[in-house]
Formats: sequence, structure tokens, C-alpha cells
Amino acid sequence: MRVAVGMSGGVDSSVTALLLKEKGYDVLGVTLRFHTVEACETEGGKNVCCSPKDVQDAAKVSKRLGIPHLTFSWEDVFKSKVIDYFVKEYLSGNTPNPCAVCNREVKTGFFARYLKEVADIDFLATGHYARVIEDERYGRVIGRGKDKKRDQSYFLALVRKEDINLLSLPLGDMTKEEVRNIAQRYGLEVAQKRDSQEVCFLMGKSPGEYLLQNVGASEGDIRHVSGEILGKHKGIFNFTVGQRRGLGISYGKPLYVIDIDAKSNTVIVGEEEELYREDIWVKELNLHVPQERWDRVSVQIRYRHVPVEVKDIEKHGGRYKILLREKVKGVAPGQVAAFYDGEVLLGGGIIERY
Repeated sequence: MRVAVGMSGGVDSSVTALLLKEKGYDVLGVTLRFHTVEACETEGGKNVCCSPKDVQDAAKVSKRLGIPHLTFSWEDVFKSKVIDYFVKEYLSGNTPNPCAVCNREVKTGFFARYLKEVADIDFLATGHYARVIEDERYGRVIGRGKDKKRDQSYFLALVRKEDINLLSLPLGDMTKEEVRNIAQRYGLEVAQKRDSQEVCFLMGKSPGEYLLQNVGASEGDIRHVSGEILGKHKGIFNFTVGQRRGLGISYGKPLYVIDIDAKSNTVIVGEEEELYREDIWVKELNLHVPQERWDRVSVQIRYRHVPVEVKDIEKHGGRYKILLREKVKGVAPGQVAAFYDGEVLLGGGIIERY
């Protein structure tokens, strides 16, 4: 059986390749190059981007394991599918999740289909901390990883159902500590390499800093929900719903970003109670399991968020109104809503403005 391993040059994908080679699979190491910078920029000691150095590390590990290694230069694909999407969403007043979109459009779902076509692979394996499981109720689906602190199933919610059949996630039943120990035991050069942090193409910058540099400032009002103008901002991309710090205004009580109106270039702020919602709107619902088979459903509205039980789902044309059994705070348009039944990922969609 031929398995391609998406190798980023980090410890997770390297151990993924090692484990599959040890099990006797015909392993092919593949790396996607998204950036042409000559070194990996660092911010506060964190590894923050993909770079030629990461490609070199992936090639070294592949040579050490005795497997072939290929590199695909997909800068243009990445820009058109991920970076341009990221910029457009922020300029629309939303807070996008570029990693989830990348998993669907570039490095996971699409890449698996591409390699099936050009390299006749059986599976694409990645270093995600999630599982591909055969569930007696739902069939072949994605499940949460064993390491709950690192579970990455949320970022796979937008991957198409048909692409799950081409995926293998060998690290899903392991913890990060176990993965590093394996790498150390086998003497892999990347055993203690720092994990990547933040969105890769930001190169350590915040979204606001990146967009200010690439798009430029666009001054507008910061307005209280009562209508009072409290100050000015230099770009709506510096804000997200639920944000409290860095608003650049003073007031008699703590204020939070309640909404962002891109048409009027206005940031709306208010008190904490304004942030709570008992329903959310979702578009582009991507189903891993047909909705009529959903049973006990909860929804996770951002990474690290504790899922909330769903009371009902109403379809309104191509949009869905998700009614919750308890209120949630800081629902940000543009983020991913991932639906679960216990450990099983049922699918996901993009949160729309309330």
C-alpha cells in the first residue's frame, strides 16, 4: 500500500513517516512549499512559519528513513486559496480561520485528491492530532485526538467527506510527549524542534500588523451600541468580536467589540452582556455525516472553545440557524462552527453575522 506523508519538517510529520515505514508501507515523503523566504522568522522564540529550512529538514528526515521525498512549490495556489481569502474576510469585518480553509483547499483534502491522481497513492497521512475512525453509526469519519490539549479535529471540519476516505492520521492515538520520545529514540534531528505557532504566512505579525503593511490604514469610527462615538481606529482588521484589550479608547467600564460594520468602516463596542448569543447562523455547511442522521449534537465555535449542546437546527435556504441550549460568548463571524457527537466530527461551516 502506497502512502504519501505530508512532511512539514517538524517532529509530528516526521514521526508519522517513521511509524508508517516501520509498519511496512510504501512511504513517499511530500512537502508543500508556500513561502520563498530564506529563513524561518521567529517572534518571542516561537517557530512561526514554513520556510526553505523546513523543506530541508523534511528532506533530511526522508533520507534518514530511506524514503523518497518530493517538494511541490505551491506559492501561487496558497496565495489564491488561503492568503487572498484571509485578506478579503478581514476587510469584510470577519475573523477567518485560514488553517481550516487551507486543510480543505490546499494541504490536506485537495492535496490528497491531487496525489491520488498523479502518484496513485492509497492514502495521504498527516501529523494532525486527530483520528480517522470507523464508527458503527456513522461510517468512516474524523474523531478527536487522544491528546485533548492538542486535538486538531476542529481544523478538519471543512474537509470534504469524500477526502476523508483518502486520509490517514497516525498520531491520533498519541500524545505530543509520546511523539517526541519516539523521535528522540530514533535519533531524528527534529526531535526537539519547536512547534509552529500562529498563522504561517503572518511571519510573527498579528493579523492587524500584516494587513496594515499589505493593505494600508483605513480610519473609521469606534461607536458604542448606544450610538456614541468613542474614538477612531486605523482599520477594522485590527479587531474581532469579543476583543477587550487594545481598543484604543477609554470608558467608565470594560468594553468589548460587539460587531464590525465593514460598509461604514465602524467598530461597534459595548458591555460584556451584549456578547452573549443563544443562536448562531452558519453558511456553507460541510457534512461528514448526513444531517438527518445526526443524534446528540454539540457545536464548537472556535479552537479551544468548550462545545455547547445544540437544541435545534433550522434551515433557511442555504443558511442554518443553530439554536443552543445555553448562551455562548463572543461568536465571531468568519470563524468555523464544528459539529460533534461526542468524539465524532459531524462536519462544519462558516459562522455568519448574527
